[in-house]
Amino acid sequence: MEVAVSSAEQHFGRRQLWLSLCLLLLSTPCLAQPEASINPADQRAKAVTQVVLGILSYARWPTEPVQLQLCVIGPTEYTDDLLKGATQSSGRPVQVRRVLVSDPSIVTDCNAVYLGKLSSDERNQLFTSLNAKAVLSISEDGDQCTVGSLFCLHVSDDQVSFEVNLDSVARSGVRIHPSVLQLSRRRAAQP
Repeated sequence: MEVAVSSAEQHFGRRQLWLSLCLLLLSTPCLAQPEASINPADQRAKAVTQVVLGILSYARWPTEPVQLQLCVIGPTEYTDDLLKGATQSSGRPVQVRRVLVSDPSIVTDCNAVYLGKLSSDERNQLFTSLNAKAVLSISEDGDQCTVGSLFCLHVSDDQVSFEVNLDSVARSGVRIHPSVLQLSRRRAAQP
């Protein structure tokens, strides 16, 4: 037996189905889990990673390395994100690894070094060994910018800025694009 359904009833049925779907879609965000908020330490680590990768992308070595090697030396606060693996905005991967300050491979294998907390003797010994090598150095401790590092980071809750030691840049053999040097001169906006 065939039952005739009027077009009004078909239209009402489609409309009811459409309304049900809309309500389901609108209520779905309410059921979703809230995004986990990133804690301030993770935010600072991500910001440091971006600044470090930015600095590296504007550096040129006398002989460009096939694979850019960044060595993290000493205890650090902000390298967790960087050590997970890094890629510059150009798509060039950066191999990041932790090494001891006494590791002799620093001189031969590292194109850049990220320095954490080191004693004065360790810093002096490291920079003496790197003296004739084109190595870009970034210090996590901003107070150490007079002791050989090319770049010294200043990390706060609001931003990551850096200072440039022009004397160290001139001696390093690594060319730094002038726009990066200009960025270091910008002052943070005062509240």
